[in-house]
Amino acid sequence: MSSKELQVLEDYIQQNNLKITRQRRAVLNAFLECEKHVSAEELYRIVTQKDPKIGLATVYRTLSLLTHSQLASELDFGDGQKRYEHRYMHSHHDHMICTECGKIIEFNHPLIEKFQEEVASRNGFTITSHKLDIFGLCSECR
Repeated sequence: MSSKELQVLEDYIQQNNLKITRQRRAVLNAFLECEKHVSAEELYRIVTQKDPKIGLATVYRTLSLLTHSQLASELDFGDGQKRYEHRYMHSHHDHMICTECGKIIEFNHPLIEKFQEEVASRNGFTITSHKLDIFGLCSECR
């Protein structure tokens, strides 16, 4: 487990008068090892392979802490299941989601970023964050 991420979580937990527990550390560790867009249930299956005593509610609560501490981003791709991805020390990207198989492709394009800034500027708007999710069919499902 990265000591930087653990420190971020511990700082957030301390600021909110909570405790860093072995279970929270285990969920954080499993989340950091997972490089895909993971649901709480998927993360629960990963965590319980190492520690079967950790409950699904603990995973949900820890994911909430990870989201609030800026270690994770919560994503909703419209399929009724929230997913989580690494946020801390990761660069911005957007997503293409296949509506057939559920494949998620991360991408970033400088022209998209530039055009968003231009549109915002023309409208007197300051962007503080954004997300772009494009839905369609991947090359395998087309």
